[in-house]
Amino acid sequence: MNIKDFYNEFFIMAGPCIIENDGTTAFKTAEALKNITNELKIPYIFKASYDKANRTSLDSYRGPGIDKGLEILAKIKQEFDVPIVTDIHLPEEAAKAAEVADILQIPAFLCRQTDLLVAAAKTNRIINIKKGQFLAPHQVEQAAQKVKASGNNNILITDRGVSFGYGNLVSDMRAIPIIQGLGYPVVFDATHSVQLPGGAGSVSSGQREFVSTLAKAATAAGANGLFMEVHPEPEKALSDGPNMLPVDEVYDLLKVCSDIYSLVNKHKCKNF
Repeated sequence: MNIKDFYNEFFIMAGPCIIENDGTTAFKTAEALKNITNELKIPYIFKASYDKANRTSLDSYRGPGIDKGLEILAKIKQEFDVPIVTDIHLPEEAAKAAEVADILQIPAFLCRQTDLLVAAAKTNRIINIKKGQFLAPHQVEQAAQKVKASGNNNILITDRGVSFGYGNLVSDMRAIPIIQGLGYPVVFDATHSVQLPGGAGSVSSGQREFVSTLAKAATAAGANGLFMEVHPEPEKALSDGPNMLPVDEVYDLLKVCSDIYSLVNKHKCKNF
């Protein structure tokens, strides 16, 4: 994969929040999303985490771990011929994850962790930095500079809202052109942006009903692509269920967003 590809056409990163149990849900989701994106002719990158090290509660499900998780991701990559993006949480995970993943994702809470960014950069994979909820858009430049200074210019920035008051996030669409002005393609995370962190006590809650609104708004604001967590049955998901999108709602949303992207970029070429 080449970072230049992310400037040229609308794309989607999507999949379940986490690999659940034996990976059956991940395979089902990958198959469904591959079929949808093939029909819509949208480049697709499969997303799932082998570990979620920042769950609200110690008792929350974290995933199968790096060894089993990467084994499942490798099978999905081969079977469905899709690139893979997955989170890393520790510097020592970077090289191992890079053996399977085409894109290494830096979680929002960890976007200032220098050792993690440097280790990811040294794999020469594309690095997707999720902008922390505690950062203004322009402040993410410092995280990106750590990757660049380590010899890797293959950088994506994902916006996922900003902390607002207690247990809420807001999405400022000005962030998209601001971050693009720093020189990076911007992905908009339409599902984590509707999360209510810690909103259900020991777990986070969310407002799934606003995913579509924010995805369309971000695309209209010029986002290069979208990130969405998707599950066949979000109510039964082991992580982030309240803010995940059901598989059967993805086609219509992506069709609209793809049309919006085409319209926006058509006029952009005419200096509209």
